[in-house]
Amino acid sequence: MRRQLKRYLPSHEKLAANRWLAPFGSSLFHPRLWHLNRHSVAGAVAVGLFCGLIPGPLQMLAAALCCLAFRVNLPLALVTTLYTNPLTLVPLYIAAFSIGEWILGNGSGHFTAPPEWGDTSLMVWIEHLAGWMAGLGRPLFIGLVALASGLSLAGYLLTRLAWRSYLIHNWRKRRNRKS
Repeated sequence: MRRQLKRYLPSHEKLAANRWLAPFGSSLFHPRLWHLNRHSVAGAVAVGLFCGLIPGPLQMLAAALCCLAFRVNLPLALVTTLYTNPLTLVPLYIAAFSIGEWILGNGSGHFTAPPEWGDTSLMVWIEHLAGWMAGLGRPLFIGLVALASGLSLAGYLLTRLAWRSYLIHNWRKRRNRKS
């Protein structure tokens, strides 16, 4: 499995030669950030899934900082954050809002549509929109944390299980070849 992953990830030496990354060399090129083993890969998937739900362009920066803190595979964590994209972001945020509403017990967990402009004045509509957005804040934040934690835990456990299954399969194949 390690050989298959290495084929798609950039080499440590190639990145160390990059002049833009040279100032971060002491911490960014730590060997544990580039090593592929079941602990590092599972941790990277968990970090990537958790940080993927961070709003805006901060996903990869947060994933890189978490990789530095937890010493898990950096490139894999950065790639894993890409599960959130323009097609998946809205359904994930609606699910997070529903989870947050359910946790808080504020309602039925259904997403409410933003106020329509209608024939009200612009200032009245902006007030209604601000109230609608304030109502989303707490349930959305709690839901995002809960969803990110659940995805992260599931990703970690499934990666460990897949790696273990792969190893057992290869052990059995090797044992059958010998006999």
